[in-house]
Amino acid sequence: MLTPQDDLLGHQTPGNFTDAGGGDVRFTERYWYTAHPVDGSALILDAGFGYYPNRGVMDAFAGITIGRRQINFRASRRLGLRPLDTEVGPLSLWVDLRTGRHHLALRENASGLSFELVFEPSLPATQEKQSRRERKGVLEEDLARVAQFGRWSGWLVADGQRHELRPDTWWGQRDRSWGIRSEMRTDHDKPPVQQHAQFLWTWSMFQFEDCGVSVFLKEREPGHPYYLSCSEVRRGPDGQVTHREATAVRHDITWADDPLGQTIREGVLDIEFTVGPPRRIRFTGLPARFYLKGGNYGGFAGWNHGDDRGEYAEAHDVWDLDDPAVRFKARTLSDHVMRVESEGATGIGISEYGVAAGYPLYPAPQQFPAL
Repeated sequence: MLTPQDDLLGHQTPGNFTDAGGGDVRFTERYWYTAHPVDGSALILDAGFGYYPNRGVMDAFAGITIGRRQINFRASRRLGLRPLDTEVGPLSLWVDLRTGRHHLALRENASGLSFELVFEPSLPATQEKQSRRERKGVLEEDLARVAQFGRWSGWLVADGQRHELRPDTWWGQRDRSWGIRSEMRTDHDKPPVQQHAQFLWTWSMFQFEDCGVSVFLKEREPGHPYYLSCSEVRRGPDGQVTHREATAVRHDITWADDPLGQTIREGVLDIEFTVGPPRRIRFTGLPARFYLKGGNYGGFAGWNHGDDRGEYAEAHDVWDLDDPAVRFKARTLSDHVMRVESEGATGIGISEYGVAAGYPLYPAPQQFPAL
């Protein structure tokens, strides 16, 4: 199907833009952002957009955790004749290619969350190793991802309270991914629910004043990753930026005594690189944590990423994170704010993680789902 997008440059096959990725309905492009105070206050904002050209859909979410309450906003629209408009209802995104700044806005809506924010890169973006996976000869995933550290400015309103964001007090991360994305279905309201066994994974982004380390690790046996993409970006006193890739990541994690789910208390990552000395990062879980089911990751309340909900649909809810029923539905996948220490410097970041039943280490949290 032809759309106005086909009048623009950027085609990479003889097909049109509604046949992206060979027409595979799983082809997805996503934006994702987090923002949190540097002082470790119990606040974290998440936002994201999903673009599904072969389904004719764009969806988006924004949410904030304040203390033990999480406020979620979700929306979806059909692409129609405006496939390139990164706007879904009151939530919009604009990327300034000249400055590299990302502008996000959420107009007033029924959720009570609204904001006008700007993400400004603090370090250059890095591309992760391509994630390509087949099972029994069938392609499950073929995905590219770019990650970047940055600082936030602007304002947000939640629960009737206004928060001012400044680059020296609010840091954060973003990623951008595209390709064939494996479906994750962990929504108890729309079975069947996928089962996962014998693996540990973490996708973590840790940053310091002039340095950032991003880690994506998946393994079934300790010390033997079946996927590892880890990079360090550092800005020197002269402003020169250096980049190096990791060859190995070892972990030692202590889990919190959380009766409702998997929660990291603290841990250590020992990282070896292709060049230069190794790095040890110590990390400690802080109170702020956004559960990504609030943004439909894995599906929530019968609504999964990319579902056609009609011309426009939206939903919102508020979660009590101390409620066992809420935590049962929220499961594990989350952006958990971490205080980090390395080489005499203190920083902050987020970690997504999970450990599945049968993995040789960390048996206690395996009573809960890994995703």
